[in-house]
Amino acid sequence: MKTMKSLFVGAAMIAATLATPAMAQESSYKPGTVWEASRIDVLPGQFENYMDYLSTTWKKIQEMGKAEGVVVEYHVLQTNNPRAGEPNLILIVEYKDYQTTAQQEAMQKKVNAALGQDNRKAADAGGERTKMREQLGSTEYQELILK
Repeated sequence: MKTMKSLFVGAAMIAATLATPAMAQESSYKPGTVWEASRIDVLPGQFENYMDYLSTTWKKIQEMGKAEGVVVEYHVLQTNNPRAGEPNLILIVEYKDYQTTAQQEAMQKKVNAALGQDNRKAADAGGERTKMREQLGSTEYQELILK
């Protein structure tokens, strides 16, 4: 009986030893920054007008985000030879992390103050840009940093 108990305890210790590395093993990656890619189809004859908007207002907003520590980097990419249904511009913004609703609202207040507008005027301005472009949607990604 004592031998059986010793065998059982020994087997349990071996099993625990073998299982420990798997439980203690860390992941081979860690979560990184958050990226948003917006697909934009600029309407015929509006490319220069839309680029003017991006190089002024949109850029000012992104630079404010950088100054606030929210935005890491941003880019405007042009699609070479877009096919039907594809965007001709991709706007990419890299964020430090996900934001709470309260953080988003606080940032929107700062943007509105800097641009001399309120939420209603901001929505109206967005509507005015529909004369220049069609938004084809956006996708959010999170970088996975390999260890």
